[in-house]
Amino acid sequence: MREDIAFASDGVTLRGWLYRPQGAAGLCPAIVMAHGFSATKEMFLDDFAEVFAAAGFVVLVYDHRNLGASSGEPRGEIDPIAQIRGYRDAITWLATRDGIDPDRIGVWGSSYSGGHVMVLGATDSRVKCVVAQVPALDAYRTFTQAGRETLLAFRTQFNADRAARYRGEAPAMIPVIPAEAGGIGALTTQDSIDFFKVFESRASNWRNSVTLRSIEYLTEYVPAFYLPRIAPTPFMMVIALKDSLIPSDMALEAFATAGEPKKLLTLDCGHFAPYTGDTFRTVSAAECAWFSEHLRP
Repeated sequence: MREDIAFASDGVTLRGWLYRPQGAAGLCPAIVMAHGFSATKEMFLDDFAEVFAAAGFVVLVYDHRNLGASSGEPRGEIDPIAQIRGYRDAITWLATRDGIDPDRIGVWGSSYSGGHVMVLGATDSRVKCVVAQVPALDAYRTFTQAGRETLLAFRTQFNADRAARYRGEAPAMIPVIPAEAGGIGALTTQDSIDFFKVFESRASNWRNSVTLRSIEYLTEYVPAFYLPRIAPTPFMMVIALKDSLIPSDMALEAFATAGEPKKLLTLDCGHFAPYTGDTFRTVSAAECAWFSEHLRP
């Protein structure tokens, strides 16, 4: 029971899917979902949504502005604050639909959007439950753990790009993934390349290109700051102990700052493993149980 939907958000149209559970009666709890850095809803979010809908949830899955099926310019611009506002507008739109209980809405995010839902849990009182899967925490700290050289090199590029845009030139672009691990790109690990290459080869609406300014926004964004402020909203974090993008020691440290009620699920895998196979089945079942515990009557 999936339908294509669209809603307005700060001058653009965000497009996605709305799942309704079969045979549902009365007002249903609901979950809002969006993907991580540059990713689109076709990258396995339908699998999660189907699990949640089968458990009795209405599920809204959509593409962030400037990506996938959603409108917005420049294409490939990833602004975390604008994406958080998109979540807020998704909640507002969803709360007006027939058959939705506006007092039982949860949010789900993974990777970059995992950081977004932590911000929402701390700042939006309409959010009644949060699941953050392998969430972004503090990119500046991640960049500088092995030295500041990479960040300093990027900052030189940021300054040049800002000057060019001031002159009226188009924003500088950078690949999401490079041709080989360690090359020039936003996500340069081998598992990042393997994950996104699947969708590039299938000619989906994902594009291997983001604005350089998106990397600047990334280095300024610290969703871990909001973790102590989420309580008493129920919060679940999924941590991949072999994560190549979000160091697991940083994630465990961050989780310890959150208040109760909270739940931690640790997995002996990498960043992208939760989307497929047995790991997906384990993760989605645990997340569904957390939403059910806190959103169902």
